[in-house]
Amino acid sequence: MLPVELAVQQQGSEAELLLRVDADLFWFQGHFPEQPLLPGVAQLDWVIHYGTTLLAPGLQFASVDNIKFQQPILPGATLKLTLSWQPEKGLSFQYQRVTDMGLHPASSGKIRLC
Repeated sequence: MLPVELAVQQQGSEAELLLRVDADLFWFQGHFPEQPLLPGVAQLDWVIHYGTTLLAPGLQFASVDNIKFQQPILPGATLKLTLSWQPEKGLSFQYQRVTDMGLHPASSGKIRLC
């Protein structure tokens, strides 16, 4: 259920991942038949997975502080996921679509871990 990891860079409390969202991912099944979109719950699932694996091992999801979806993520997209962990503030994230024209905001937010 995870995307294909093309690159992972971590430095201290920050990480950047380059991800490919293949069309055959479970998340696209039935969401939606005419135009599949990556659900927000999948985006959050990946943030929690990579955040607790790379930046905050041993912690788990507590709550969503805020989230904003700016553009849909379609099958076949390449994404840049930026994570920043600050224990007192939470895990901030930003997804950007990577295209030939540059980076385009897709979603961002902050979650609490405990």
